[in-house]
Amino acid sequence: MPDIPAVDGRPAAATPLSGIPCCEDLLEREGLGPPLEEELPEGHVLDGRFIIREAIGRSAMATIYRAEDREARGASVAVKVPLARVESDPAQFGRFQREERIVSSLGGPGVLRFVAAPQGRSRPYFVTEYLDGCTLALVIHRSRPIPERDALAIASALCQALGPMHEADIVHGDLKPANVMICRDHTLCLMDFGLASEISSGSGFLGSLMPLFGTPEYMAPEQVRNKRCDARTDIYCVGVILYQMLTGVLPFAHEDPWEAAQLRVSGDPAAPRSLNPSISPQAEEIVLRAMRRDPRERYQGAWEMKKDLDSPEQVRVTGLSDRLKAPRWRLSLLGTPIAAGVLIGAGSLLALVGLFFLLTRLH
Repeated sequence: MPDIPAVDGRPAAATPLSGIPCCEDLLEREGLGPPLEEELPEGHVLDGRFIIREAIGRSAMATIYRAEDREARGASVAVKVPLARVESDPAQFGRFQREERIVSSLGGPGVLRFVAAPQGRSRPYFVTEYLDGCTLALVIHRSRPIPERDALAIASALCQALGPMHEADIVHGDLKPANVMICRDHTLCLMDFGLASEISSGSGFLGSLMPLFGTPEYMAPEQVRNKRCDARTDIYCVGVILYQMLTGVLPFAHEDPWEAAQLRVSGDPAAPRSLNPSISPQAEEIVLRAMRRDPRERYQGAWEMKKDLDSPEQVRVTGLSDRLKAPRWRLSLLGTPIAAGVLIGAGSLLALVGLFFLLTRLH
């Protein structure tokens, strides 16, 4: 980990977004969609300690509540509770348990802090710090395109958060603006580790047969192909986020996000400067290097990318934009929800067949 310079006696990384206009005067939290199931009522007390106050986030996997922690003088915390159908599904509940394990093992600036909950809990849940601010998705929506200097600073803060994670062999796996919180204290924080994984665990034969998970607009090519991911997978996602901040649009735009995901396997994005000529050649070089289809051609780690983001004037322009390859349009089974459902079912069936085969071999 590189040394972090001090400013006024505090680490500069402590408030990396200070002075960035789009990160000032943040809006209130985004509105929530309708609940997917009956939720915990206001005033409900979990295990005599956490007093539920309001739902602040909903996903296909869980509901997140703001609660008061009686053991911390009523300080606000976030309580993540899995949906009932997730609890009853061994595979999905396993992902929830893995997320708790990973969040509890992480630390450092820019990563959601874990709060230890009582042993023998009355129901599955885990607790983290409560973040006050709004997501990077809302900031981008309000301010696109974001000025280059500010976009590079935000991406640098993102790399600052990823560096210690990657050193701990953890890949986030679902980096996107909606999972990045811009806090009112001028800090950035990574959230939602539901798809995070340990690099050393690998995917193996059965993993390659399982259905795809993730957000298609931000997936790296190896994720689309269901191949093994590592720290460079997160680097690609940072490149996509930076591309979006600088140009105001996502790369590989298509009405079907899964078709767009397939396009990044066969080709490269449009050059950022072709969409926003005010972008410097150095910033374009950073984006395109992060988004190389071959992981070996990308930045090999978050600290390496952060170095260029912090000193763009020293970036050597190699002409990556002149060597971009247009994506090949091709028929993709992932282009329709029905076909995607068939693939998911087939993948699960193949995984069971593979498991049966391995068990019989062991006997």
